Amino acid sequence: MTTPFGLSSTATTNTLVLGQKDLEIIQPPDDAISCLKFSPLSIPQTYLIASSWANDIRCWEIQSNGQSVAKAIQKHDAPILSCCWSEDGSKVFTAGCDKTAKMWDLQANTFVQIAAHDQPIRTIHYIQRPSYSCVMTGSWDRTVKFWDTRQATPLKQLALSERIYAADVFGPMAVITTADRNIQVYSLDQGPTEYKKIESLLKYQHRCVSIFTDKSKNPNGFAVGSIEGRVAIMYVETANPSVDNFTFKCHRSTPQPPTNTQDIFAVNDIAFHPIHGTLATVGSDGRYSFWDKDDRTKLKTSDVINDQSITCCTFDSRGQLFAYASSYDWHKGHEGNVQTKKNAIYFRQCFEEMKPKPKK
Repeated sequence: MTTPFGLSSTATTNTLVLGQKDLEIIQPPDDAISCLKFSPLSIPQTYLIASSWANDIRCWEIQSNGQSVAKAIQKHDAPILSCCWSEDGSKVFTAGCDKTAKMWDLQANTFVQIAAHDQPIRTIHYIQRPSYSCVMTGSWDRTVKFWDTRQATPLKQLALSERIYAADVFGPMAVITTADRNIQVYSLDQGPTEYKKIESLLKYQHRCVSIFTDKSKNPNGFAVGSIEGRVAIMYVETANPSVDNFTFKCHRSTPQPPTNTQDIFAVNDIAFHPIHGTLATVGSDGRYSFWDKDDRTKLKTSDVINDQSITCCTFDSRGQLFAYASSYDWHKGHEGNVQTKKNAIYFRQCFEEMKPKPKK
């Protein structure tokens, strides 16, 4: 992986921020950051990719001393809304508003189209199962398509009730949620098959969905975040859904007397810690929060960062690092777009602070 972003690899100074704890990635995108993903466990180094509304996908190496090295960049013809890695870490996949998905071979530094939709593609995920592998794309054209990257036509296409707003894949399970707040769970082992429709506990537009696992690392449920500062924890199979499934409020301002009104912000992204099973949420209030869903407690909330939204977040595959992007999410329209505010990506050590608190 060569082709750094126009800077020599010696230019890797990081800024320490937020009480000497959060490190800043060098050379962030020039517009709002849509998706962050760390490299998979299969490669020894730690890389971070970020897609943005500046039409680009960027890759950095995170060194053990906390320095970030800008490695490479590729561009779509329109904003990129989602990105993901192949399981072996050799390829990166991107989904864009130009209605295409592309595959970036990091060794060869080639960037080729592998998928197409009739509308912008909102989600992209790599699926690796014992009998096959493919790329899943979800679009605002109300379809989900599964692609063999060597073929021009999809292996399978699913028609959904509305535009795809969020999706996640973990092992044999995929979850997709649409503009009408429907939630669809798919089983992936025998090829993608519809497994279950689940009614959302949330009454407002969904923004994000993230799968969680049981202690044996088998996926058994998911968290959904909405624009109304609320997250739903939902199990796919439970004998007692009214007890096990629940919602909690987050990303809201402290009520101010005398009227006790509060500002309610969108939950922009949710990520589960790969070791501890605890979760992070990030919101339009410019904060990140850490939660223990099993104990139903909050572990930590950050201060407001950069006086603007946090748009996305991710944990690295070893559970050591938490990364999040500070950029404008357009929740206040064009009037809220202040050009002087910078786009930034931060990361921090998280293994200890994501541990569930010991039971009293």
